[in-house]
Amino acid sequence: MPNRIRKKNIGSMRVPRWVRLSIPVGVGLFIFALAVSAAVVPQLRLLHLLQALIYVAIFILTRRSNALGFGAAVFIATAWNCLQLFVTNLSETGAALFWSYVRTGHLNRPDTVMVFIGTMAHFLLIAASIAGFIRLKPDKKQWYRFFVGGSLVLAYMALIIAIAAPR
Repeated sequence: MPNRIRKKNIGSMRVPRWVRLSIPVGVGLFIFALAVSAAVVPQLRLLHLLQALIYVAIFILTRRSNALGFGAAVFIATAWNCLQLFVTNLSETGAALFWSYVRTGHLNRPDTVMVFIGTMAHFLLIAASIAGFIRLKPDKKQWYRFFVGGSLVLAYMALIIAIAAPR
């Protein structure tokens, strides 16, 4: 089978290569963004450590073709991107700073640039997670698990923000 269409069985599902690669890349880029941001802004360290646990769980669950993981990935990535794109506008600011860095070689506000990197990682994660979940040919039970995973991750995120966000 040609490499460009090679698929691998995970559980009972045949997963396209781009999905198998995109989820860990999206997760890894987002954890990288969290780590850099936490290094630059020490007050965010506990929050970002707790937030990174979400992405470790997403990685593990989606590798097992678990609907909970796909739901968690889609919900947390969509919620975070909506917040950054439409409420704080930090993604737009981060994009401008990123392109300034590319042009000048001087990096201003790396924590804000990481918001842009995180947003891009989330777009990749959303697309791959939707594709991976659809490949399950989900029945009612899997749709339920998808929404439970999404709801649980949003509840966890609200909890860690309440506990660990800088005041």
